[in-house]
Amino acid sequence: MNIAVNAGSLAGTPQPVQQPVPGPVRPSEPAHIIRDDAEAIRVAEHLAAAFRAGAAERDRTGARPAAELDAFSQSGLWSINVPRSHGGPGVSYATLATVIAIISAADPSIGQIAQNHLGIVAAIDTVSEAEQKALLFGEVLRGTRFGNAFSERGTKRAGDFETRFTEDGDHVVVRGQKFYATGALLAHLVPIVATDGEGRAWYAIAERDAPGLSVIDDWSSFGQRGTASGTVLIADVRVPKTHLVPAWKGYERPSANGAIFQIIQAAVDAGIARAALDDTIDFVRTKSRPWIDSGQDRASDDPYTIQAVGDLTIRLHAAEALLERAGQAIDAAVAAPDATSVAAAQLATAEAKVLTTEAALAATNRLFELAGTRSTLAEHNLDRHWRNARTHTLHDPVRWKYAIVGNHALNGVAPPFHAWS
Repeated sequence: MNIAVNAGSLAGTPQPVQQPVPGPVRPSEPAHIIRDDAEAIRVAEHLAAAFRAGAAERDRTGARPAAELDAFSQSGLWSINVPRSHGGPGVSYATLATVIAIISAADPSIGQIAQNHLGIVAAIDTVSEAEQKALLFGEVLRGTRFGNAFSERGTKRAGDFETRFTEDGDHVVVRGQKFYATGALLAHLVPIVATDGEGRAWYAIAERDAPGLSVIDDWSSFGQRGTASGTVLIADVRVPKTHLVPAWKGYERPSANGAIFQIIQAAVDAGIARAALDDTIDFVRTKSRPWIDSGQDRASDDPYTIQAVGDLTIRLHAAEALLERAGQAIDAAVAAPDATSVAAAQLATAEAKVLTTEAALAATNRLFELAGTRSTLAEHNLDRHWRNARTHTLHDPVRWKYAIVGNHALNGVAPPFHAWS
């Protein structure tokens, strides 16, 4: 079922529900398992066609995409980076990025909700022992969705965590508070970033409805409304040690974990750009009027509009090409992780993130300039593209990506090695 949010009085902004929301029921049937990269693309395109139909209305009303997420995770796309050695498809990260871009062009909230799940799957593959991999990958292959309780607000830096755990026999007990918890509302399991007595970060993967774990639907951003990226309260939540994943190990030696989280962010932005450009072209063709000085009968024959659409198309294609290149670099780093291959993956992903950010912001802004005043009417809800782009591109600021790429080119300095790079 969809968890609806009451419509607000200001510009249709949904007003968040402030009480804890129960978690979803686990799927009764095992999820499909994708066979190969080509099937992953086909399934993504099929789902995107269905997701696109209700995306504008979900944004307008604040409805959460519960049914859509069930279809998404049961389709097999939530297990596409489970390694083949553990029964998964193990598709290329270039393919994974394409899948997320396709889904995000239909509804970027749904694309973003999958991000942390797929990142956790990659982290488990990097840091977990064989027994834990078998246990957790088995859950994913059955259709279990991981959420996210990573970030905290109020700390000095994004990488500072006040959430802690203590040991209690074969469990740990976690206490803290999280925000920006994308995916937690509609997850089956919630990975919580918590630190031990030595300050090392772990993923404590809790049941969504574990006693003491409360997910509050208080996400009030003007964009990415469907992600429900609100608050998670963690009051002495017990997590079995079988579900305690040593996240810190992913950053004690070279790994592609940070680049994997980043490329999925870039893919969401590529999808937003694609949706905005497609809607611009459709609106200009079917609804816009030519400018009085153009001498044209159709807006689509306006030479300045033609030039602008050509510019946006080239920029988007360049961004998509860099996204594919970054996926290939990540594949190489996953296959043979060392300082060189991981740095190459980080740099390629940083470049992709710059261009996907710029393409998303340019396409969503110029939509209105090219389509005209009529495109701003509430009945079209085209402003959702700009709101989604402006909100999502704030993840991991691109001004630092320029610095990473430039410092490497000029001074041979490798990118910083952490979860945001």
